[in-house]
Amino acid sequence: MVRNEHSYAVSVSWTGNRGTGTSGYRDYGRGHDIAAAGLPKLQGSADPTFHGDRDRWNPELLLLSALAQCHMLSYLHVAVNHGLVVTSYHDEAVGVLALNPDGSGQVVSVTLRPVVGLMNPDQADLAARLHTEAAHKCFIARSVNFPVHHEPTIT
Repeated sequence: MVRNEHSYAVSVSWTGNRGTGTSGYRDYGRGHDIAAAGLPKLQGSADPTFHGDRDRWNPELLLLSALAQCHMLSYLHVAVNHGLVVTSYHDEAVGVLALNPDGSGQVVSVTLRPVVGLMNPDQADLAARLHTEAAHKCFIARSVNFPVHHEPTIT
């Protein structure tokens, strides 16, 4: 089977050297810049739990954002294919990170809670069913090893 492949590139540059590098766990900042050609730079850090800056994006939030965005874009695509006119979409996604005694951890689940507005309320059942098709088409959700749950609300 021939696959159509796409490549993506980002750069991540650590900005948290306070003069002594990583001489101690509390001696360095977790700040970093995330960049991609032609896009605004994102300021990243660790989660505040891990001595990060709460005013910057952390990897956990970026992963959650990627899943929510991907599902939304996949949903809008399948909606068009099924003649469903979506007039609004808002998601309040939540992810759960489990920490292990050895200091490792992993995301164990994500729940997407999209609220979808429709032009025609008579299509609410179709709108709810299309989340399954969108989940199947979402590149990011298909790439992770934890469950991505969906709790849609159709308005």
